Amino acid sequence: MQISFQLYSARNAGTQPDVFQMLARLGFQNVEAYSAGFSDIDALEGDLGKAGLQLPSAHVGLEQLEADTAGWIGVAKRLGIQTVYIPYLAEEQRPTTTDGYHTLAERVAKLLPAFQAAGLGLGWHNHDFELRPLSDGSIPLSVLLDAVPDLQWEADLAWVVRADAAPADWVQRYAPRISAVHVKDIAPDGQNAEEDGWADLGDGVIEWQALLQLIKDEAPDALLILEHDNPSDAARFASRSLAKLNSLLKGLA
Repeated sequence: MQISFQLYSARNAGTQPDVFQMLARLGFQNVEAYSAGFSDIDALEGDLGKAGLQLPSAHVGLEQLEADTAGWIGVAKRLGIQTVYIPYLAEEQRPTTTDGYHTLAERVAKLLPAFQAAGLGLGWHNHDFELRPLSDGSIPLSVLLDAVPDLQWEADLAWVVRADAAPADWVQRYAPRISAVHVKDIAPDGQNAEEDGWADLGDGVIEWQALLQLIKDEAPDALLILEHDNPSDAARFASRSLAKLNSLLKGLA
């Protein structure tokens, strides 16, 4: 199973070249970019090459993709990105009804033919709001995935936990759609307030050993992407979490 690093976790850790070199020294081979990283495509391409890093996945906003689908497909092809994930909706952009999420699904579905024709994947990355029931009991993430069968899922299981849902149930239900998993941990209650309650992998409350076994069994090709939404020390998080993840993977059947 391949391992990657979400660059949002190191947004406060220094310059892009320094972050890339740090990750390469720790043993990372892959990274996942987010919107800020695309401000200078030439620099991004050059810095990745100098560090020997690959960029198999990226986060790009829905409105950005709608505004310039061909342009973003060109960027993906140039940088070797295999799958683009729609990462987030600001609160004012989120539908509040099932019909609203069906309309959102239609917007996403319109992007798929161009990505498929280019040999690229398009997916959705969840937070907690997509797991919280709407007034009629519908779950937004299910509405999206069920309405757009070719849409991949980048499963952020820590946000699933924060939404008081069962991550194993979601993995089992949508395993064929899971092409990437954000691997991150939640600190015990009352701890790590300065890091928004997140934790380095293995220092939190999520039972990652069991989840990784399930992912290996049900979605073995999923890219495992280490993430921490607000680490006080990105190098510490990257080093400790990579070591823990490698240890967990060695323990799988």
